[in-house]
Amino acid sequence: MHTKNQNGDNDAKHLGEGIAKCVTLTSLNLDLYDNRIGLKGAKYLGQGIAKCATLTSLNLNLRFNSIGENGAYYLGEGIAKCATLTSLNLNLWSNNIGDNGAK
Repeated sequence: MHTKNQNGDNDAKHLGEGIAKCVTLTSLNLDLYDNRIGLKGAKYLGQGIAKCATLTSLNLNLRFNSIGENGAYYLGEGIAKCATLTSLNLNLWSNNIGDNGAK
């Protein structure tokens, strides 16, 4: 999926809730480049991704959003729960995640 519009945290919430319902999903490709996703949106996405216990491949493009340090933390927390993940492509360019967010 590719979106380049003005989706924000509320839209990311709905997307995260939808992803959470796909518990048998093995591959997820989300291109959310250049939207208004911030800390809350990143948290919702991370929570949704965490529910995908069978996910083996994740391609997530959040370039040019505003997730910040804490948003990166929540995403990482969700991704870490994907024990079967073997392929990860994560683009967080231009999100001001800082050193702690990159941790």
